[in-house]
Amino acid sequence: MNLQRRAVLYVAIGAMLAMLGGITWYASLDNPQLELVEIKMGTVNLVTENTIEGKAKLDVGFVIKNPGEKTFTISRIDYELFANGTPIGKSQYSTEDVAMPGRAAFYPDAEIELPSPFTLTKTSENSDTYDAITSGAPVVYSAKGLVVVESAWSLVEKEFEISQ
Repeated sequence: MNLQRRAVLYVAIGAMLAMLGGITWYASLDNPQLELVEIKMGTVNLVTENTIEGKAKLDVGFVIKNPGEKTFTISRIDYELFANGTPIGKSQYSTEDVAMPGRAAFYPDAEIELPSPFTLTKTSENSDTYDAITSGAPVVYSAKGLVVVESAWSLVEKEFEISQ
């Protein structure tokens, strides 16, 4: 290969790398707005209880607020749930398999409660808490985990720890 062809090839590769760097930089401009996401503990409801298997289905709500100016969606919330300070399990809210236009859109100042199904299994460690939840006794719920916030160009993961 002669010198002129090599120079053209190197310039083309350099231009392509510069373009990719520009796209990455442009996409990261959304990140500060996405990191403003606020998450609060919503309502937790007992849906069903199977006394034979010792399992209860709960509906765990997460209230998401967009205090920023950039519209976003929530693709995933990974969390560990606590009842009266006792860990009762881990679960996940996920819309990763749903195209972005099909997800709940959080416009500026929007606040939406997202429901997440949760299966609680009675164990010797959580027996008292399980009984309190299924009998309707007052329970204080809390959660900690990771929320994934997406815009058309960017994705941000933010850790959270919340309580009722």
